[in-house]
Amino acid sequence: MGKTGLFDLEKHFAFYGAYHSNPINIAIHMIFVWPIFFTALLILYFTPSIFNVDLSLFGSGHVVLAFNVGFLLTLIYSLFYFFLDAKAGSLAALLCFICWVGSSFLACRLGFSLAWKVVLVAQIVCWTGQFIGHGAFEKRAPALLDNLAQAFIMAPFFVLLEALQSFFGYEPYPGFHAIVQAKVDAEITDWKDKKQRLL
Repeated sequence: MGKTGLFDLEKHFAFYGAYHSNPINIAIHMIFVWPIFFTALLILYFTPSIFNVDLSLFGSGHVVLAFNVGFLLTLIYSLFYFFLDAKAGSLAALLCFICWVGSSFLACRLGFSLAWKVVLVAQIVCWTGQFIGHGAFEKRAPALLDNLAQAFIMAPFFVLLEALQSFFGYEPYPGFHAIVQAKVDAEITDWKDKKQRLL
């Protein structure tokens, strides 16, 4: 049922899950991962754009949607998530575009001189929370230390898929959770064995 190669959801989810097996750490990530993505888009709003689109939103003023690095990042994440799993990926893509539009709206309101300060504070708080989750609860370094790109691109989708599975019992296909959990357990056992050998 699963895909292979770049779009192997089992492999990606098992890699990320091996670093996020503690329920408190997972909850911390559910709280902080999407704000990191949102605020990254907020600061990327100020990168040069290919073209802009002026829109009125909800009658409360206008927003300029900049087709720039932030949009490109949104598009890449959205397409990657969709190809990993069409159902949950479509929801993740929608959330990515909501973040892009929302961050564009906020960037227009704040301007660069205030936006970078908001981004800095939010990023520090969110990253600190996640490192505390890993240090105090997971007792394992974050995934980004082993695979930076995979950790960054999978984080928003991982927490969304975790939430869908936890609250609604969602699986991309029957047996997905059991297959991935077995891979996660094997990876954690292997990591503990390696750690023990180093002592």
